[in-house]
Amino acid sequence: MNKPFKINDQNEVQFLTFTVIDWIDVFTRKDYKIDIVDSLNFCIKNKGLEVYGWCLMSNHLHLICRAAEPGKLSDIIRDFKRFTARIILKSLQDESIESRRKWILNQMKFRGNILQRVEEYKFWKDGYHGISITSSKFLEQKLDYIHQNPVRALIVEEAEHYIYSSARDYAGKKGLVDVLLY
Repeated sequence: MNKPFKINDQNEVQFLTFTVIDWIDVFTRKDYKIDIVDSLNFCIKNKGLEVYGWCLMSNHLHLICRAAEPGKLSDIIRDFKRFTARIILKSLQDESIESRRKWILNQMKFRGNILQRVEEYKFWKDGYHGISITSSKFLEQKLDYIHQNPVRALIVEEAEHYIYSSARDYAGKKGLVDVLLY
């Protein structure tokens, strides 16, 4: 089993990726995407999260972010992942609009049953594949990488046309998440 990623400097800018277990395409429904957007904005307003870039794809989320002092990025991430998992799982259990609902819940329950520390369902993969941003050039590379994700996936032709990303902010349009422009 992979060792979980540890953040050495809790206030340093990090490039993070959160992945849904088994790469399940959960974020195909608008409501679940808005849950992620709302949760990011809550963490920005109330927990000291500073987001410089983000992109939500169908089964993963990329963030370029840091925690404002005295906050700890690992605590914010833990709370964000716990809350978003809980709210999206509740929606999956309560609503019948998702045609793959039963299959998704079965997969997440199967993964949850494997781990003793999980009560019932496992939503996010452990960890967050973090990389410290050590230079402006590296930050620009990572911003370009995440903003081009929906272009490479042929979802949009231009990065700024994808609304679940900070590419809009960097193109001079107001995006859904309150990002700090680099």
